Amino acid sequence: MRVISANVNGVRAAARRGGMQWLAEQQPDVLCLQEVRASDEQLAQALEAGGFGDWHVAHTEAEAKGRAGVAVVSRDPLLRVATSVGARDFDGAGRWVEADVATPAGTVTLASTYVHTGEAGTPRQEEKYRFLDAVTVRLTQWAAAGALAVVTGDLNVAHREDDLRNWKGNLTKSGFLADERAYLDRWFADGDWVDVHRRLHGPGPGPYTWWSWRGKAFDNDAGWRIDYQVASRALAARATAARAGRAAAYDQRWSDHAAVVVDYDLG
Repeated sequence: MRVISANVNGVRAAARRGGMQWLAEQQPDVLCLQEVRASDEQLAQALEAGGFGDWHVAHTEAEAKGRAGVAVVSRDPLLRVATSVGARDFDGAGRWVEADVATPAGTVTLASTYVHTGEAGTPRQEEKYRFLDAVTVRLTQWAAAGALAVVTGDLNVAHREDDLRNWKGNLTKSGFLADERAYLDRWFADGDWVDVHRRLHGPGPGPYTWWSWRGKAFDNDAGWRIDYQVASRALAARATAARAGRAAAYDQRWSDHAAVVVDYDLG
């Protein structure tokens, strides 16, 4: 099963830039999309134009129009869909959707999430921590059940120095705060959850998954690795290949993020 996680930075804009064509060319089995920023109808139109019109879709919009929005788009039917991370504060925020898919290895649960950007020392940062707390509870539940599960998406946290080009200049900035990084430390500490991209790629620096549109950040590869596939122990053991879909050149970018592509052997 090939799972592609992509922050599309607006699915309609990504489609105009060739993003849906690129995704189709990668021959995925499941797409996990973030920052969809579209209605159900608008997402359906973008998927149809990209060749995914007959796929199965779980999508949740943000109540604030034009913001957030996440989706799981599957070649195979979705057995169960949920749009709550478990904390009611975030219902309607368009930041979490999960769905189950049947595979030869058993039911696989896929979550697509878009974690808050945050801002150090402000209520926005406290909201980010509350969301990460809710994700942690969900991960604990799945680990206890021995689930085949993966949380994909834009976590808006660079975990280690290898995950951020200018880490020294961002130690006090949201996205690389010690308290944020500690969440990922706890998730990965006992091996119940695995950063499969890092495990399969090996040490960095990089590969980065986000670069500012401004200046020469992309050309100089001054990026952040903030997009992940965090797989449960049982599913991570089946991950065979992972890569970041970095555009060949600045003018070929269809998002400010690169997609994370992971293959899982579920035969």
